[in-house]
Amino acid sequence: MSLHNLSPASGSTQTQGKRIGRGQGSGKGGTAARGHKGAKSRSGYSKKLGFEGGQMPLQRRVPKFGFKNINRVAYQGINLDTLQELVTEKKITKELDLDTIIALRLAGKNDFVKILGRGKLEAPLKVSAHKFSATAKAAIEAAGGEAVIL
Repeated sequence: MSLHNLSPASGSTQTQGKRIGRGQGSGKGGTAARGHKGAKSRSGYSKKLGFEGGQMPLQRRVPKFGFKNINRVAYQGINLDTLQELVTEKKITKELDLDTIIALRLAGKNDFVKILGRGKLEAPLKVSAHKFSATAKAAIEAAGGEAVIL
């Protein structure tokens, strides 16, 4: 091994390409491969997000209507017939809390859960959730269970 046959490890270096803006002799002097005039030839140029070359951008062309409430809280709904199905499949027995709901993949760990009143519930369950509909709460208590608001 000597100086004339030393080389860097494969993949450790990348070819740098042509040096631009370093004089006429380089072939990339003068305009430095940016062409003549216009915004793109100037320093500090950055294309704005959604810019379409002066054409009216899509985001402004599409009509807008309605109102989006930024404070809206979305709930993941779980119906009583789903709870009854879990009882018949023996996945739950006496209690249904948030950890069990997440484990059974009925809701995500960051979701707010609301129990809804579709279907019938025969088993006495202690159900813990963030919200209950009036019919669901009445049905749970009628079955001998308990509705616990988190």
